[in-house]
Amino acid sequence: MALSSVAVFCGSSFGTSPAYAEAARLTGRTLAERGIDVVYGGGHVGLMGAVADAAVEAGGRVIGVIPRQLDDRELAHHGLTELHVVESMHERKQLMADLSDAFIALPGGAGTLEEIAEQWTWAQLTIHAKPSGFLDVAGFWTPMREMLDTMVGQGFVRAEQSGIVSFSDDLDELLTMLAAPPAWTDKWGASTAETPSP
Repeated sequence: MALSSVAVFCGSSFGTSPAYAEAARLTGRTLAERGIDVVYGGGHVGLMGAVADAAVEAGGRVIGVIPRQLDDRELAHHGLTELHVVESMHERKQLMADLSDAFIALPGGAGTLEEIAEQWTWAQLTIHAKPSGFLDVAGFWTPMREMLDTMVGQGFVRAEQSGIVSFSDDLDELLTMLAAPPAWTDKWGASTAETPSP
């Protein structure tokens, strides 16, 4: 399938390695240059801001979704194509999911992990049929890849569902993976083809 919009989950800090900011800027710029809308958490700080700034500078459409509590702290980016201010984190994630064809996690903390894990879970339950990917910058997500192998090996994730998430240290390769038609079954064996994305 052709990707028209991708949600990017990432840190509101820059982290300790310059590679993280470089990957954030590359992601924003690449999506913009491919005509893919960037959907993200709406902030101007950290890796979030780097993704948005790079996409805007490359002429892309950037859609931010930020909870009012964070907007009130003046953390919102006001140079975006669209900025949606919502009332809660739950509304933020739902709207980002509705606006996106796929999801990418860059390095980040608990919030980043929680956001990508929720979309992974929704696909597993066929609430939607949208894939998630981890851009493994400088090995940041390697432990997560190993954790998935453990989940499959210990019987908590079906092997057929492991394709819901992809891992790569190469953005082009990851985008190719995310654009492939969904091929997994849900947790109880129904095909994703039976549950079209909203």
